[in-house]
Amino acid sequence: MKPIALFAPTRLVLIALALSSSACVSKLAEGRVRSALVDAGVSPSNAACMAERMTDRLSIGQLRRLEALRAPKRSLSDYVWTVKRLDDPQLVDVTVSAAALCAMGLAPEKR
Repeated sequence: MKPIALFAPTRLVLIALALSSSACVSKLAEGRVRSALVDAGVSPSNAACMAERMTDRLSIGQLRRLEALRAPKRSLSDYVWTVKRLDDPQLVDVTVSAAALCAMGLAPEKR
């Protein structure tokens, strides 16, 4: 029984490290998405709001596709139209809903 008792705290520490590592990766992704949105012409406050919503709802692969959208600065509606060309329904849905909720100030992340 003692080896199991000694193993349990170690296991908890590993789980805690994994969770904190996951949170760090999420915050890093959020920062990169926010930066890419600002580079695309989205206002800093809308970009911060949208990035938080999008990193919670999209995969890393989808976020990378968004980050790769390099173009001259444009309006929020132009950005949404550009995302629609990626032909990924979930990506479009999350981007459109994040853009609308954040622009109208209805997203909890915006408050």
